[in-house]
Amino acid sequence: MRFLHTSDWHLGRSFHRVGMLGAQAEFIGHLVSTVREREVDAVVVSGDVYDRAVPPLSAVELFDDALHRLADLGVPTVMISGNHDSARRLGVGAGLMGRAGIHLRTEPSACGTPVLLPDAHGDVAFYGLPYLEPALVRDEFGVERAGHETVLAAAMERVRADLAARPARTRSVVLAHAFVTGGEPSDSERDIAVGGVASVPAAVFDGVDYVALGHLHGCQTLTDRVRYSGSPLPYSFSEAGHRKSMWLVDLAADGGVTAERVDCPVPRPLARIRGTLEELLADPALTPHEEAWVEATLTDPVRPADPMARLAERFPHTLALVFDPDRPPDDPDVSYARRLAGRDDQQIAEDFVAHVRGAGPDAHERTVLRDAFDAVRADEAVREVAR
Repeated sequence: MRFLHTSDWHLGRSFHRVGMLGAQAEFIGHLVSTVREREVDAVVVSGDVYDRAVPPLSAVELFDDALHRLADLGVPTVMISGNHDSARRLGVGAGLMGRAGIHLRTEPSACGTPVLLPDAHGDVAFYGLPYLEPALVRDEFGVERAGHETVLAAAMERVRADLAARPARTRSVVLAHAFVTGGEPSDSERDIAVGGVASVPAAVFDGVDYVALGHLHGCQTLTDRVRYSGSPLPYSFSEAGHRKSMWLVDLAADGGVTAERVDCPVPRPLARIRGTLEELLADPALTPHEEAWVEATLTDPVRPADPMARLAERFPHTLALVFDPDRPPDDPDVSYARRLAGRDDQQIAEDFVAHVRGAGPDAHERTVLRDAFDAVRADEAVREVAR
């Protein structure tokens, strides 16, 4: 069976102040053409279809268009909700859509119930594991401590139990939306850390033929059978080095996997440039970036006058301007943002305690802080669904 693995469409999202709906529509057209031209048997979409729980009407219309075009091809599509989606909203009409070959999997309780798609060698069972917010699904899976690894492990137990009851030749594909250990994140993914832990080991998914992951925006191979497709478009300048693509996967009769990257359309290249303003305006090596979306980091010791306007004369698509004067790390004038770079909420809170009290939090206090951050995230998830 040949299927196309994609994820993280983030319909409705902008890139800085640039609307991406036109580029997203171009991607949908490319996906449909790929399905038709490469004789794809199924499409899997591993979450974050939308960028937020209540997407704009234009994004909903594009999603509707995508579903109609895929259904018209007669190619089944299996799709799960991600941490940006409202699972309940995305799942509205799932039963009816299933009759047209569009299989939405948004309910945690259905993790062990596959979409069965046959080929010449038997059935392939597609198990959809929507994003599982630990605090909200711990009762469903009967786990004592809410964490990504524990709830995903419980979901996979259901998958393996169902698979064990099927004919021996049944092959299996799992769709999941998670941060798996070994994956390389970018700046555009929403933090999903619980208890200070965001990632889960790839071994959680042992026992299936292929794992189609979503959440991280870079296309990545963790093992031959565990892969991220990445987002089809860039959503932060940290993705400047990404090659945006989808995985075209051939699943053999014996469960063997062969995967090929299929490139996605590039609306405009990204460039991150750094130097003093005068250097950036004069350096001939930067000529290839003059038509790119640009993030410029200025290292001038004193902020120059009208930097954005001057940069735009050479780089008309400059979208982001960062000031980072070349100074020693211990210089008192180093920016607050620079001092916080790479630190999560828990670390920042612990540093604050140490600053105001003279000593950092003890083990009990660290647990209190961690539980507080987890409670806030769970509350935000509930509020997004309820809106």
